[in-house]
Amino acid sequence: MALGFMMLGLAFVGAFVPIMPTTIFLILAAWFFARSSPSLERRLLEHPRFGPVLRDWRDRGVIPRRAKILAAAGMAIGLGLFVLLYSPSPLLALALAAAMGAVAVWIASRPEA
Repeated sequence: MALGFMMLGLAFVGAFVPIMPTTIFLILAAWFFARSSPSLERRLLEHPRFGPVLRDWRDRGVIPRRAKILAAAGMAIGLGLFVLLYSPSPLLALALAAAMGAVAVWIASRPEA
């Protein structure tokens, strides 16, 4: 249950910080709550704004197009800020870009609602 609340807190932060995701943390919160508190999972799944997205993911593995675009944009912005602010080695920047690219391709390959 503690992990569910931690993921819910991160999702709340992600709702206000542009480069931090929200949906993945809500998915994880629902997953943890399903194992520890079915009533909290039900509250997430019945939420008017986030419930439909969570149910679509749980039932059919569907990610809305808008969420895909926002995820890719967030990763690109995050990578750009990381490179600009921290000047990592080219190898580290390339490794991070490759990892984020792989995640973006996986997200893009999921079915859409």
